[in-house]
Amino acid sequence: MSRFLFVVPPLVGHINPTLGVGAELAARGHEVAWAGLPELLEPLTGGRAAVFPCAGIRLGAGGAVRPPDIRGPGALKFLWERFLVPLAEEMAPGTERAVARFRPDVVVADQQTVAGGLVAERRGVRWATSATTSAEFSGALDGMPKVDAWLEGLLKELRGRIGDPRGTADPRFSPHLVLAFTTEELAGRATGRGGGRIRFVGPSVAARPAEPPFPWDWLDTARRTVLVSLGTANADAGARFLAECRAAGRRSADRLQMVIVDPAATADPDTAADRDVLALPYVPQLPLLEGADAVICHAGHNTVCEALWHGVPLVVAPIRDDQPVVAAQVVDAGAGVRVRFGRATASQLCAALDTVLGQPGYRGAAERVSASFRAAGGAPVAATHLEHLADPAAGDHRITEEER
Repeated sequence: MSRFLFVVPPLVGHINPTLGVGAELAARGHEVAWAGLPELLEPLTGGRAAVFPCAGIRLGAGGAVRPPDIRGPGALKFLWERFLVPLAEEMAPGTERAVARFRPDVVVADQQTVAGGLVAERRGVRWATSATTSAEFSGALDGMPKVDAWLEGLLKELRGRIGDPRGTADPRFSPHLVLAFTTEELAGRATGRGGGRIRFVGPSVAARPAEPPFPWDWLDTARRTVLVSLGTANADAGARFLAECRAAGRRSADRLQMVIVDPAATADPDTAADRDVLALPYVPQLPLLEGADAVICHAGHNTVCEALWHGVPLVVAPIRDDQPVVAAQVVDAGAGVRVRFGRATASQLCAALDTVLGQPGYRGAAERVSASFRAAGGAPVAATHLEHLADPAAGDHRITEEER
């Protein structure tokens, strides 16, 4: 049996896809551990997995507080200079200790936790990339050569500080294996970085051990259900948009009900006070998606893929980072419509919801993407790729139908 160490950032959306893969590997008899923030990882893993602590800043804390109106290249520059590079430097010592103590056969490093790849490369450990967004596969920086060159220079300097200066691998894309938690049905054919190392395994959707409570009797089965979420890293920018969503929910209350994930909401609302719009700081997203009819979101990759896994069409309002690219994927697939995050009004949101709920083509496209996700195999197929990577004699391997 082999040992697998998952190195993950303090971002729930990046951790969630690894949970199902780790559980699958453990069920096959392998040893599995995580390196990251224990206070975040232990509840998500149910307290049953080994967690090696790594110091790490959180996006939205300390020096990583982003101005809410920052967009485009400025947002990318902030993300790398103020969050991802400092995160790598803070996580590197803990990752070193985890590798030394756990002695993994394979390190599985999140695409944005570049300390994992750099430490593994320097210590001669085979490593895979866990890609929780497909934006960079599409050559998103091809039209911005100066930005691309700036980022390459930033990563080269980082390698000189925490990695092997002689190394050549891009720490965002393992030279051995890149696990993409999507499919070409949504992401399109890969034209950017990663090349033939990319394996489209589809979303890794697994039951979560610590789901928050939810007043299920609040739901009215006579009306359609819309879930609104801006993810875990956008609370600073979301107040105006969520207010417009609330207004849209009330205007459309004759035909739908709205559940809003709002970090500013109270955890124990008086649900009888508003039968049309329910706002909670946390919700059990996967169980809710099983009965949802539409999702309004920021086009975060994790939320988009979980919605489409359930065949639910989307209204996407990208804010920054990879979200415009993912939003374009949703629209190109015919599985949703796009609105402008900074300018969307309640009337526009009502119209967008009427479109995706009233025109069956959107549900049909979402179901086609869902079928491709399920056919790709998810966590079991990802686990099989990792097993073959752990065996140096196995070489490259394509999953057969019998192995799915």
